[in-house]
Amino acid sequence: MLRDMSALQLQVALDRESPVPLYHQLARQMTDAIEDGRLQSGDPFENEVALAQRLGVSRPTVRRAIAQMVDQGLLVRRRGLGTTVANRKIHRRAGLTSLFDDLEAEGRAPRTRVLEMEVRADERAAAALDLPPGTGLLSIRRVRSAGGVPLALMHNWLPPAHADITPEELAEDGLYALLRRRGVKPAVARQSIGARMPNPAERRTLDLGGGQPVLTMTRMAFDARGAAIEFGDHAYRAEDYTIDLMLDER
Repeated sequence: MLRDMSALQLQVALDRESPVPLYHQLARQMTDAIEDGRLQSGDPFENEVALAQRLGVSRPTVRRAIAQMVDQGLLVRRRGLGTTVANRKIHRRAGLTSLFDDLEAEGRAPRTRVLEMEVRADERAAAALDLPPGTGLLSIRRVRSAGGVPLALMHNWLPPAHADITPEELAEDGLYALLRRRGVKPAVARQSIGARMPNPAERRTLDLGGGQPVLTMTRMAFDARGAAIEFGDHAYRAEDYTIDLMLDER
């Protein structure tokens, strides 16, 4: 049952002296309310006119903030129902974290199923890790889930020094946490994000319908000395996953 939105008129502090546009300040604070649980999936969003009057801003300002959140998948507009908070997604800020870390930070219990672990050569992964083509790398394929929903199919390659990592360790913790415990600290990464239709294995593993795409991410992570420590090639359920970026002018 939907909660009474009259009890959810969130306090918003807009800084009219700030160079950050008012619509962006509003969208950011409402986004924070969704991320910390004050606004939950299915909650009706405050009426545009009422919100504008309450905050003393123009309707176009509120409309633009709502449009930004709709574009990010945080709100959904439905004819006859108005604007509601969308089903909960994973929102990853631009930072060097793992999906395991992000789910735990949101209070969701990540689950991992290890599909494959073997030492084998892979030319593409070896090049990413700056190792000779025939090097035996630890290949790890996992499914990461939360709330019983498969969210990501993850394929990682690690240098030979980490070939003794066990499936039990990966089922209990995130990969970066395991590396840190071994004294390996990811410091910087090069990441590429894309989208495509899933292959048959991805469709089955992630329980996707025929027309649903996947979000893809490849990442090369390096330690503080610049040594490559991990190469990942992942596919995520696009409808359950969003990446948030803050951009500035340079």
